[in-house]
Amino acid sequence: MNEAASPEFHSITYEKPGPHIARISLDRPDKRNAQDTRLLYELNEAMDLANADDEVKVIILAANGEHFSSGHDVKEAEPYAAMADHKLVGTWAGIGCCSSSAEAQMTREKEIYLGFSERWRNIAKPTIAQVQGLCISGGLMLVWPCDLIVAGENALFVDNTVDMGICGHEYFVYPWEMGLRQAKEFLFTSGAVDAREAHRLGMVNHVVANERLAEFTLELAANIARKPMFALKMVKEALNAAQDAQGRVSAMQTAFALHQVCHSHNLIKYGLLVDPSGLAHLKTPPQADQARMP
Repeated sequence: MNEAASPEFHSITYEKPGPHIARISLDRPDKRNAQDTRLLYELNEAMDLANADDEVKVIILAANGEHFSSGHDVKEAEPYAAMADHKLVGTWAGIGCCSSSAEAQMTREKEIYLGFSERWRNIAKPTIAQVQGLCISGGLMLVWPCDLIVAGENALFVDNTVDMGICGHEYFVYPWEMGLRQAKEFLFTSGAVDAREAHRLGMVNHVVANERLAEFTLELAANIARKPMFALKMVKEALNAAQDAQGRVSAMQTAFALHQVCHSHNLIKYGLLVDPSGLAHLKTPPQADQARMP
C-alpha cells in the first residue's frame, strides 16, 4: 500500500507506531475529543484505510489530550447539513439527511452512530481501544466496538443518556459489556464506572498507569501482530458470531427503534431531541470520586 496516498485528516491522526500496527487517535483535545460529523467520517475513513492495508494486522484507537471523548458534539452547528459534505455509506443514505425532522435524525443516527459503531465492530482485524480520562456516552460507542480495551488508571466510563430523556445510546450493547443487572443500574442512575470497576465487570482487559498506557497498548498490539493474519480474522469472526447468536443484533435494533421514540417524544413535549431537565447535569463532567461502586 502506498502511504503517500493516505488522505489528509483534520480531526484525527493516523500513524504506524510499530510493525503491522496502525494507531488512529482522536485529535480534538480542546473539545475533549467531542465527536462532530467530520471526526466520525474521518475515523471511519481511517478504519477503512487500516483495514485495507495488507501490512496492518492490529488497529489501536486512541485519543490525544487529557480525555478520550466527551461523546457527541452537541454544540455542532448544522449537523444535518454537515452530512452532505460526506459520502453516506449506509442503506438509509440520502434520505432526509439535510432537513430537521424525525426522518433526518434517524438517518443521521443510523448512519454515523449505530452504523459506524457496528461497522467498526465487524472490521476484519483486531482492534484495541486505549482509554484515558473521561469516556462519556458517545465515547462508549467508539470503545465498545473494539475487541480489546486498555484503560488508564484515571479512565472513567460514563453514560448520561437517561438524564437526557433517552433510553441509552444508539449502539446498545450494555448487557454484553457489563452484564444485565449492572447495565440496568448504570443506565437507571446515569452512572459512572471507574477503570478498576470496569475491569472487575469484564468491560476492559487491562488497567495500567497512565504514563504507561500507550507503551502497554503498543506491546499488546505487537504481541497480537505476531500471529498469522488469517487466523486472527477467523477467530474474531467466530467470537463475534458467538455473541450475535445470543441475540445481540435483534436486541440492538429494538433498542435503536426505542431510542428514536424517545427523540420523537422529547420533540413533541419539549421541542428538543432531549429532555431539557437533564441538561443541567451535563455542564460539569463527572469526576472520579463520583464513580459508581469504587
